[in-house]
Amino acid sequence: MANEPNADAGAHQIRRPDALQAGVCFGGNLAIIALGLFMLGVSLHILLFICLIWTAAHSRMLGHDFVAIRGMMSDGISRALPAIYIFLLIGMVIAAFMQSGTVAALIYYGLQLLSPAWFLAAGLVLCSLMSVATGTSWGTAGTLGVVLIGIGGAMGIPLPLVAGMIVCGATFGDKLSPVSDTTNLAAMSAGTSLFRHIGSMLYTTVPAFVLSLVIFTLLGLGYTDNTLPTNAINDIQQALASSYSLNPVITLLPLLVMLILSLRRFAAEVAMTASILVAVCIAVLYQGQSLVAALDSLWSNSAGTTGIGTLDELLGRGGMLSMSWTLLLSLMALALGGMLFAAGFLQAMLQGLVARLKRTVSLVASTIGVGIIGNLGMGEAYITIILNSQLFRQTFEAKGIDNAVLSRSVEEGATMSTGLIPWTTAGAFYAATLGVPVLEYLPYAFLNYLNPVISIVMAALGVGLLRGVKKN
Repeated sequence: MANEPNADAGAHQIRRPDALQAGVCFGGNLAIIALGLFMLGVSLHILLFICLIWTAAHSRMLGHDFVAIRGMMSDGISRALPAIYIFLLIGMVIAAFMQSGTVAALIYYGLQLLSPAWFLAAGLVLCSLMSVATGTSWGTAGTLGVVLIGIGGAMGIPLPLVAGMIVCGATFGDKLSPVSDTTNLAAMSAGTSLFRHIGSMLYTTVPAFVLSLVIFTLLGLGYTDNTLPTNAINDIQQALASSYSLNPVITLLPLLVMLILSLRRFAAEVAMTASILVAVCIAVLYQGQSLVAALDSLWSNSAGTTGIGTLDELLGRGGMLSMSWTLLLSLMALALGGMLFAAGFLQAMLQGLVARLKRTVSLVASTIGVGIIGNLGMGEAYITIILNSQLFRQTFEAKGIDNAVLSRSVEEGATMSTGLIPWTTAGAFYAATLGVPVLEYLPYAFLNYLNPVISIVMAALGVGLLRGVKKN
């Protein structure tokens, strides 16, 4: 449990922030990031460090000493430890799949099976299926997403459009999968059951997905004539075949292991670790890599040897070291979020708003909006999901609206927006993994912003509003 404002230690000296100070603190963080990032070009890590100092100074003015402030930051990080473990594993999964020939095989056979006209629609479905099965948007983007980026680029489809499609599919499963951490966290925080939460989300997510699929299909038809020349396709396939053994029964085994374990409800960490071990064995026993080289690649992968520059760069991705930039950013964002939460800044700024909400559509829209604001300020969906649920739960219950509607609205604000903000952990990860800046793929992440809009429209029409028991 996070440190609460007015904790026992020194409670007589600690006060809650008022709305003005909370607004100044939170607005200052937004200004620091916006001005530093977009006008001065300062490193995002340094901007978050300045935000930590700014927020710590405000916390100190409330009476919190250094030990308490450090505890708030530590609590913020500890809440997201499962995600950090997955973060470390993702780098190793990507590298292991490169070494085992899994990614090479997917590109090799993908060039045969996918045409530019249907590539975007098929890619959306594939990413959605994988993210539902694995429960991780990061794992989907880091494995299948990397493959689709390579195939899409080879077919001449703009990479921001491909990246937007990947983010849509990855987010779909991260929101709906029963093995997703955010899905379970939202249900737990809102006080509803996991499958009631998932059932509630189907009301708004399925229409948004269908609309996104139609849009990507129509956009894909515009690239019907962008087929690669046969010679270019053959060159890529020959380059891959000369560097890797590509029997799909063997090379796709690591991916199959991860999917099967995920479907059997094993933890994501277990499924990913098993796939890494299988991939390393294939790299050594089938691809002919030395054991030392295969293991070293899990730390820092080396470029491929196909002789095609862009392909070699893709095949050299992965390794724990490649995730260091994003992991450090995540740790700082989590520490900042922990401080904003435990010192009571966001609660003070939003409690007045919550008390004035009368209409159901206003309540749903505010829950979604606060989720987006929380991600903007704290850079991490985990803290936003917990805080948003705490802020709005009593209001939903007082109106007799089922807590599954709360959990759905929380995810549509937090989970759906986190990949669209450059300084969030998800946004930074997608940009680093897919090689496309967030602001470039953002216009094409249709599902991520159609879903909240559809949710608000349905609330206004009174559709999909599950009813619960009124509580005082």
